[in-house]
Amino acid sequence: MNFIKTLLLGVIVISISCKGVKEVNPKTAIQKAENQLSFLLQDAEKANRIPRTIDKTGNLHWTHLNFDWTEGFFPGSCWYLFEETKDEKWKKAAEKFQDMYQEHKYKTTNHDLGFIFNCSFGNGFRLTKNKAFKEVMITAADSLLTRFNPAVGCIKSWDTDKGWQSQRGWKFPVIIDNMMNLELLFKVSEFTNDPKYKEAAVTHANTTIKNHFREDNSSVHVVDYDPENGAVRGKYTAQGAADDSSWARGQAWGLYGFTITYRYTRDKVFLEQAEKIAHYIINFKDTPKDGIPYWDYQASKIPNEPRDVSAAAITVSALLELNNFSDQDFGPAIDKIMNSLASDQYTAQLGENKHFILKHSVGSIPHGNEIDVPLNYADYYYLEALVRYKNK
Repeated sequence: MNFIKTLLLGVIVISISCKGVKEVNPKTAIQKAENQLSFLLQDAEKANRIPRTIDKTGNLHWTHLNFDWTEGFFPGSCWYLFEETKDEKWKKAAEKFQDMYQEHKYKTTNHDLGFIFNCSFGNGFRLTKNKAFKEVMITAADSLLTRFNPAVGCIKSWDTDKGWQSQRGWKFPVIIDNMMNLELLFKVSEFTNDPKYKEAAVTHANTTIKNHFREDNSSVHVVDYDPENGAVRGKYTAQGAADDSSWARGQAWGLYGFTITYRYTRDKVFLEQAEKIAHYIINFKDTPKDGIPYWDYQASKIPNEPRDVSAAAITVSALLELNNFSDQDFGPAIDKIMNSLASDQYTAQLGENKHFILKHSVGSIPHGNEIDVPLNYADYYYLEALVRYKNK
């Protein structure tokens, strides 16, 4: 009997050590997230504003009223909590806050409409089938499509006639982040049975594979094109450490974007690209053992550089979907990142962190903005990852 007990204990120890750490309980983590965001919702309703982050004085910082690329993430988080809890307060909150920027669906001077409207109205339509939400998405996709240039084969990211973008000498900048806006086009193509949206998205993805990626499968941040003939004028960074470095969140955007593109096309070129990016991220030699990357893979003062939890949250959500498509097993990387994000190191205690879920994200170090703070999009992709993790 003692021999059997010893043998069983050995099996248990071996299984635990092979697994590494205890697997996250997604239901518990979602409940913890809901408790925290319930306080943030109270703050948001009191101010009648959408929370974005914490400012340099430690106070809540809201999204800009005229336009903010992050304005869709808090309503999107509310939709995920409604999906998981069935509590009507989250549905009402999502509808209220996304209505604040509904008129931005007509905006043709920014590429971030995909982020904004897919994460909020897209999730809302998925859960409620409200036809009004679908119409908003169609209008937003039409606005986004005005930025597609057939000569370049891409959607223009930033206008260059004002702001800091006007000081870089760019003509037609395309950033890796733009891959995230394609999901809106794919969905609207299905809604309308009009192939023009999907065709533009696929062309953008193919052009991005051709021009954004290096031999090691890392991505540059910005590729500037000649809008007349599509020639590459130069490759740069805006939010990374250097033009030739690998900005961490940029790698995550690419991974997520190509996984989406494969979902809607089933073209193995996009699956293979997503797998290549995944391997670059997972196997990078200087990434800490907990899987949470530094804000740039080549930041000059590693290990004394800020981590970017937002990059990890985006990455693990993408890996969870990619793992359903790929013959390769990304499970160990998923478990490691999920365990880290759910730990006290990165998940705030109830009532702390100005009621955001995750700590230690980075917005843009070159711009001196949002360094080692919570970010609404880190929370959004973490919630999405928890839902996917629960349902895997």
